[in-house]
Amino acid sequence: MGIILWVIFGALVGWIASIIMKTDAQQGALLNIVVGIVGAVVGGWIMTFFGQAGATGFNFYSFIVALIGAIVLIAIVKALRSV
Repeated sequence: MGIILWVIFGALVGWIASIIMKTDAQQGALLNIVVGIVGAVVGGWIMTFFGQAGATGFNFYSFIVALIGAIVLIAIVKALRSV
């Protein structure tokens, strides 16, 4: 997947995850992109831990994997901020 697709994919995933986790007001477009891309990496790591494939391209499965990773990432950041 090219760098442009990673940015688009990351922006979409980060935006959806921030809406689900109710952090959309605190995040801008750049942070949504970062959360989406890092979330794809985290989600891929989580899925390989369970013996499944990680993010494999620009498809629905990869979107769900990245969304799970982004939600986990936002939850960890929220937990660390509240401490």
